[in-house]
Amino acid sequence: MVRALAIDIGTTILRTGIVDTAGNLTHAHQHGLTIKTPNPGEVELDAREIAFLTLELARRTLADGGECEVVGITNQRASTIVFDPSTGEPVGPALGWQDLRTVIDCLVLQGEGLRLAPNQSATKAQWLVRHSGRAPQELRFATIETWVAWQLTGGDAHVSDHSNAGVTGLVKVGVDEWDEGALGILGLDIAMMPTLVDTMGEHGIARVLPGSPRITALIGDQPASLFGQCCITRGTKITFGTGAMLDTISGTTGPSTMTKFASGCFPIVARSRHGSLVWGIEGIVLAAGSCIEWLRDDLGLINAPGDTEALAMSVESTDDVWFVPALSGLGTPQWDFGARGGFFGITRGTTTAHLVRAVLEGIAHRGADLVDAAQRQIGATIEEIRVDGGMTANTFFVQSLANYTGVPVTVSPQREATTRGAGLMALVSAGYLSLEDVEQMWEPERVLVPQLSDDRRHEVRTTWAAQVARVEKTIPELSAVEF
Repeated sequence: MVRALAIDIGTTILRTGIVDTAGNLTHAHQHGLTIKTPNPGEVELDAREIAFLTLELARRTLADGGECEVVGITNQRASTIVFDPSTGEPVGPALGWQDLRTVIDCLVLQGEGLRLAPNQSATKAQWLVRHSGRAPQELRFATIETWVAWQLTGGDAHVSDHSNAGVTGLVKVGVDEWDEGALGILGLDIAMMPTLVDTMGEHGIARVLPGSPRITALIGDQPASLFGQCCITRGTKITFGTGAMLDTISGTTGPSTMTKFASGCFPIVARSRHGSLVWGIEGIVLAAGSCIEWLRDDLGLINAPGDTEALAMSVESTDDVWFVPALSGLGTPQWDFGARGGFFGITRGTTTAHLVRAVLEGIAHRGADLVDAAQRQIGATIEEIRVDGGMTANTFFVQSLANYTGVPVTVSPQREATTRGAGLMALVSAGYLSLEDVEQMWEPERVLVPQLSDDRRHEVRTTWAAQVARVEKTIPELSAVEF
């Protein structure tokens, strides 16, 4: 059986594991990433740490499980590194995709005809170059997959795949070349930029690893999860992590713009091979699992995330308590950065169980909002939702998602389908599996079907919309900001 080493650099955790041609994920290791927030809205990572941990965990996985033929790399998208190619040293911190220090820059650039969001790479790269004191042509730009490929190949490969390049704000609409006009406005240089490559292809030899396996897949984290949940020619998944991200296959016809659609969704590259791109759309909930962490770490209402299911089921309802999870604003479809979270309907009789149940139901409602937005965008009904991420261990939560969407929800057997997707994609790229093989691998851990009537679901969802309206524009100045 042929095997791939999967390297998964997430927002907070770096994972490695071995994925075989039967779709099994084994010999997994993981380590948390150091995240610094020196000022409000700033999120920094350590590029050197990412390089060190990648090698450390990859070597540990290979020592445990044996050498692999190929490597697949998946990563948090849009996090940005600028480094000196002569020394391999970064010129500053890695700026995380959540970093908002360039908000004002983005607003100023709108006046110059360049529409960028602060969570894209473009203005992060500008900031890093500006603060390096170096000429841009002396430096190199990297998103995380670019940086890791550079490290594994000993500096031989400076490449960025279509799925990651597509969310940088620095490519033309077809994601087939860097936008030199945008680079010029930002004070960047084409010499900085990596070679654009397919997600599936030959991306260099990982000569620093035992056996020197070939790197045959580079893919952003959400498209990797889509692939890991066997959505190949069609299909929709939602990953419930810190936030929640819905991705669905839309086809081979590209968009007319890489900016946000009226639905609140936006286009992504799901994968590419031999120069052909498969497109998808994505919708985002900004706060999902982070709400559970808030219940534990800041409110002290639970001891562990696993407590939430029993607490929620210990009461028959929320007793008309509602929670809107807008702790970081609202993403799809509203994109209201000035919205703030809220509990409504609290009385003297409200208990911890009611609050916890309201939080789980609120996150499920936001998942249903993503499905509604995606259906509007693609003009078709979504017939099944595949889910992964830590929150999907909670059956009450997943059942609530099925109830509010009116769609069967199938739970991934791998909580971290992203890691599995990177390994499977590497195997397909190298010819050890076909896309059809992967599509037929889907065997959900469990399936939950809706338990609400259509009339009752419509009633509940209408009430939910009214609660969301109550938190919108909490901070009007921020709500007026659009990217």
